[in-house]
Order: sequence, then structure tokens, then C-alpha cells
Amino acid sequence: MTREPAGDAGADDGDSVVYDLASDCTADDLETGRPYLAEINGIVDYGVFVDLSDDVSGLVHESVLEGTFRVGEELVVELETVRDNGDLAFEPVDVEEYELEDVTHEYALTGTGRLDANVGEQIHLEGEVVQVKQTGGPTIFHVADEDGVVPCAAFEEAGVRAYPAVDVGDIVRVTGTPERREGTVQIEVDGLSALDGETEAEARDRLEAALEERAKPHDVEPLIDWPAFEKLRPNLEEVATLLRRTVLEGRPIRVRHHADGDGMCAAVPVQLALERFIAEVHEDDDAPRHLIKRLPAKAPFYEMEDATRDLNFALEDREKHGQQLPLLLMLDNGSTAEDVPAYETLAHYDIPIVAVDHHHPDPEAVEHLLDAHVNPYLHDEDYRITTGMLCVELARMIDPDLGEELRHIPAVAGLADRSKADAMSQYLELAAEEAYDEERLQDVSEALDYAAHWLRYNSGDQLIQDLLELGGVEEAHHRELVSFFADRARADVDDQLEAAMPHVEHEVLESDAHLYRIDVENHAHRFTYPAPGKTTGEIHDRKIQETGDPVITVGYGPDFAVLRSDGVRLDIPRMVSELEEEIPGGGVSGGGHLVVGSIKFVKGKREEVIDALVEKMAAADLDEELSSATPLEN
Repeated sequence: MTREPAGDAGADDGDSVVYDLASDCTADDLETGRPYLAEINGIVDYGVFVDLSDDVSGLVHESVLEGTFRVGEELVVELETVRDNGDLAFEPVDVEEYELEDVTHEYALTGTGRLDANVGEQIHLEGEVVQVKQTGGPTIFHVADEDGVVPCAAFEEAGVRAYPAVDVGDIVRVTGTPERREGTVQIEVDGLSALDGETEAEARDRLEAALEERAKPHDVEPLIDWPAFEKLRPNLEEVATLLRRTVLEGRPIRVRHHADGDGMCAAVPVQLALERFIAEVHEDDDAPRHLIKRLPAKAPFYEMEDATRDLNFALEDREKHGQQLPLLLMLDNGSTAEDVPAYETLAHYDIPIVAVDHHHPDPEAVEHLLDAHVNPYLHDEDYRITTGMLCVELARMIDPDLGEELRHIPAVAGLADRSKADAMSQYLELAAEEAYDEERLQDVSEALDYAAHWLRYNSGDQLIQDLLELGGVEEAHHRELVSFFADRARADVDDQLEAAMPHVEHEVLESDAHLYRIDVENHAHRFTYPAPGKTTGEIHDRKIQETGDPVITVGYGPDFAVLRSDGVRLDIPRMVSELEEEIPGGGVSGGGHLVVGSIKFVKGKREEVIDALVEKMAAADLDEELSSATPLEN
């Protein structure tokens, strides 16, 4: 922009460059011999006072001035001298036409990683606003830079939003003083402004590069050498990167997992790893409690009840606490068409979804709704690689220091899901090195199932960690607790089977497979442990001991059936699809693993569905090497 100065200035050959200080520039940004644009803010007998920025002011002495001036008039000046007391003296520059060139303040930035060393001193910080929370006093801006996330308290007046134009996602510059508040560092804000233009773009690029680098997962060697797992490693690294990035961005994470032994062996290690990483990234000690929630799911898929509840809590947290909407992490479920309605509900709010599962998937149904998906079936493996085994490695990629505490967890997960994977022997040996023989592992598995049943929809964080011997619990307390829960579980199973076994119906199918059926609604105790799925599984195990496989066991109620199979090549997801087409009005749905699953139907079609199901099972081929991966879902 070409400007003509006011006042009586002499001519200058050609256009000159005059520098215009940004409002936040200081005297450190001045260079001698450079012309600057100033504005007159006062006139006295001995000269005029001029402002070059909010913080740069000085005097032009009357001895170097010619003509008359008025307040508000622009004047081109250059620095003459800096007096001993810090006052600035300027002199006018004769220019006729000139081009303005902006000068921005060069800040010495202090990253969140160096706040402890600067407590009580004014610092400058640049980062992205990831949360804005209005309290009864100050407004708390959570700002993320290259090193972490820090709360910045800005006070307008009690309960009044400070800097209302600044919102989540803005790149801001904060000037303030780090202070300790209840053991954590918080910045007391002196000034906060949103960056724009080239300054914003440069800051955003710098932050993005740092975030991308820090989000990379740790390169850890797997606990055991297992070629089948290596196929899934790149997918797990992708998920680990996404989860670490989510933490760095200050976004909450909501973990949903199947409420059984394998589901908890999957979810709890990942939860602990994320909590530790959150504590590392955030200055706020309460951040792990607010930014990650683990919740069990009774069904082996994401139910609409759970989805609407999760969405409602997320929207409330956004409204009350200024949080971003969460990332949903599905563990040990989330791969099937039954998950689609719930996923589509969250899609209306652009909530990212990640699934790590080992149930037979429906890729065409769910892939477009997932931001990442790990499942052994996608790599020509199967359910014998349990979700707990996968998630122990995922947790170690997020926080490798957690590794030593998790060495027994894959064996617990494998036994809980009755995995027949070749790697089970290695996992059992690994657990034995931690004083976990197979009997103790079985006890932990039983205790987890028992606790999950009574916890229902509660995560039971501390209890489950104690049962898994995680989180610093004393070994003696852990052993006593596991023994008590496992004994209670077995006693309740014995009581249930004492009532149920006389009502089990038996027949030999044309394939020579043994079929056992029981109406668990009418011939087993209800609303107690074990639930129908577990009851069916326990009956199945006892019948295998009596007759050997091939054995199929079906436990059914008014509108559901649960299935277990050993030695019979069933394909339950395919059977469910066929029944859905063959029985109009049957309302058939369900799924699970190939030889372990559940089916739902309308009550009036029960007999037709069960009869058709038996026909399909009778036609299935026998396979002596095929055996069930998991006890039936509750």
C-alpha cells in the first residue's frame, strides 16, 4: 500500500519502505536506521509523543520538528536513542510516498515441557485450544503445543467467559505466568489472542509436524514369536498411532468392550496405557479421569441403548465442560452388521470409531463406518487370536513401560476364550515365569467372569485391576480376592447345573454328532450367575467330558438361542443369514464366532427357527481339529 505522510516532509526519490509494528511488538523489535509508522498521541511544549505499537512509545523533540501536528495524525519516525531510564527518543523521517511492510513480534516461546522451570515468570506459549471450560470463576482454556496440554486460566469476572471469540480448534498465543495449583502447573493468563494468516499457518504446520512425530507408537518386540500375529502388527500400529494422537489432541476416549474375561483382558491394559500417556501429556492431574472412560457391553455388539447413552454423555460433556466429542474404541466386539445402527447414530456427529475384535466380521457392513479396524479374519486368521492377546501388544505400543505388568494377561485371555491357538503354549510359559500356573490362570478367568456378571454395566475399575493383578495391588490381596471370586463362581455353576442337567435333551444327528438341548428359560435359575450363555457353555463342557466330541449344545429361551460346538464345522454367521432369508417374519439376527454364537428371533417363530437350525447343524461336516474359541456370550 502506498501512503503519503502528513506534515511538511521533504521529498524523497522513489518509493521508500516504512515499517509498521504489530500491536504486540516491543522495543526489542526496533532496529536503528529503519523508518517506522507512528501515531501522535499527545502534544506538549517540548515535542510530540508517538505510539508505534501498544508497548512502544516515545518522544519526538520539538527541536527536530517542523510544522504543526495534531493528535491522531500519522508520522514516520526512526529511533534516535534509548535513554538510561529506558525512554525512547525518535526523530522524523522525510518521505513522500512509501510502501508499508508489517513487522511481527518475535516471541521466545516456552513449551509446556519447560513450565516447571519457569514457574512465577512470564512466558509466551503457542498452541491449539482443545477445550474451553467455564467455571464459576475464570475461563479455563486447555492449550496443546508440541510438548503437551496445559490449562490456562483467564479471568474476566466471576463466571463470565473470557476471550469469547476464541474457541476449540483455534491456534492461540498465550502470555502469562505458570503457577502451581494443587500440585499441577496452570498458566495465569495476561493476554490471549487467536493467530491468523501466515502466522497461524506457520504455527499450525509446526504443531502438526510435532504431533505427528510424537503420535508414533513405540517399536516394541512382541511378547512371543508368533507369525500369525505379525500379519496384524501394522493394523495395531495404526490404532496405537491414532490413540496417541487422540490424547495429544486433547480428545476424550470412550472404551466399549465385551463384558467377559477376554474383553476385560483387552480393555484394561489399553485403559492403563492411555491413562499413563494422558498423565504424561496433560499438566492437569485430573485429565486421565476425565479423558478416558471404560464401559462394559453385555451384548457381543454395540447396542443402540449403549450408543445413545454414550452420545448423550458426550454431548453433555461438550456443553458443560467444553470437551471435544470422543473417539469410540470398541474392543472384543464391533465388527458385525449388528453394530451398524449404533455406528450410524454416532456418524451424525462425526465421532471417530475404532474396532479391535476377533469375532467373525462383516467388512462390507462396517468398514466405511470405522476409522481403523483390526480383526484376524481380515488376514486369513481366526478367533483363536483373541482380542486380549492383541490389546496387550497394543497397550505396549502406547506405553512400553507397562509391558512387565502384562506378561500373564494374554494367557488369561486365551483361557477365558478357550483359545486353541498354537501360541497358547508360549503364553502359558510366559505366565509361568510370573508365578501363574494354569490353575491360577483359570481361577483369574473364572473370577473375571463372575465379577463381570455382577458389575453389569459398571466398569469396576479398581476391582478388575485387582483381579488381574494390575495397578500395584499387593499379590497376597490379589490371590485372596481371586480365590474367593473363583470359588463363588464354581459354587454357583454347580448349583445351576444341578438344577439344569436333568432337563437336557439328547439326540445323535445323522452326522454322528451329539446334540444337547435345554430350555434355559424354564429349566435354569434366572437373574443369577451363570447367565444363559455361560450355563450353556458349562453344560457343553460337561457333555464333552462324558461323550467326547463332536458335540453341539443349544440353550434356548423364548426369543433367543445360544450355541456351542466342538468337532463340528459350523458357520454360525452364515447360518444366521440363511435363516433370516428362509423364515419370513422370524426376525432372525445374531452371529459370533464360526462355532460359538447366539441367535435372536421373534417368540412366535421359536419352534420353526430351532428346527431349521438343527437341520443345518445336522448337515454340517465334522472336523476333529475344530473346537470352540470362547464360552458363549451371556
